[in-house]
Amino acid sequence: MALKKEKYIWMNGKLVEWDKANIHILTHVIHYGGSFFEGIRCYQTKKGTAVFRLPEHLQRLVNSARIYRTEIPYNIEQLTAATLELIKANNMPSCYIRPIVYRGYGELGVYPMNNPVDTAIAVWDWGSYLGSEAIEKGISVCVSSWSRPSPGSIPMLAKVGGNYINSQLIKMEAVAGGYAEGIALDSNGFISEGSGENIFLVYEGALYTPPLSASILGGITRNSIMTLARKLKLEVHEENIPREMLVIADEVFFAGTAAEISPVTSVDKIKVGTGKVGDITRSLQKEFFKITRDGEDPYGWLTFIGGASYEKKKKK
Repeated sequence: MALKKEKYIWMNGKLVEWDKANIHILTHVIHYGGSFFEGIRCYQTKKGTAVFRLPEHLQRLVNSARIYRTEIPYNIEQLTAATLELIKANNMPSCYIRPIVYRGYGELGVYPMNNPVDTAIAVWDWGSYLGSEAIEKGISVCVSSWSRPSPGSIPMLAKVGGNYINSQLIKMEAVAGGYAEGIALDSNGFISEGSGENIFLVYEGALYTPPLSASILGGITRNSIMTLARKLKLEVHEENIPREMLVIADEVFFAGTAAEISPVTSVDKIKVGTGKVGDITRSLQKEFFKITRDGEDPYGWLTFIGGASYEKKKKK
């Protein structure tokens, strides 16, 4: 889906016109992948425009940078205010939000520490990540020939730009084979996640999802679904899941900020369950959309767009 231009992007404390939000070709991040980013959704709920789990996303951004010995020059409160200001400046009732922190222009070479740390936030209109009918009718996926990196090679808990080269291989292979998405295994052969989503299976009435040790990103939507599942009195298991569970599971679905809750109806051309969206997946979608569409939020997950303004202050 092509990007639709908006009016402003926030860069290093200032609102910059969309077409002027540029970096130099020799900026460190372009050559070595040193960016830390988030994907966040802002919803037009029945109770007003609200960002879903903004503090948790921004904390994960801080954590990702910290793993790579990078200190963001703005604190969470400042990034929160900047995000809300940007949404209002672009007059967006709903949008996708992309905060990104990256090693800037200064030196080239693998060692990044002598380069500045730059920060930007962009917002744009983005519909269903896996296609307009994915949430309602489900998608067909494959198990990828590409696996996730082992825990001792790349820290997958960090949401880092360089990690997504692996995701691109998974996604390209899937699309070339006629599938909407691919599922990666971890270095031990257990189910890991999709190219950009966490995965859940329903088996004998219980919910299963791979643990953090399976080279997955600790998804904010993943955490939300486990909370909603427990509200529905479902057993939730975080454990290593063998590949063959995908074809004997009653239901399978992806979860993520972009994908939301997207059912999987076949894996490697084998039907999942009945080949239709399952009842538990539908129940979880219903609970999720009560929050993100209706604005019914018993968990305090929504940050409604109010009158916050951004004051440029460097983190002490």
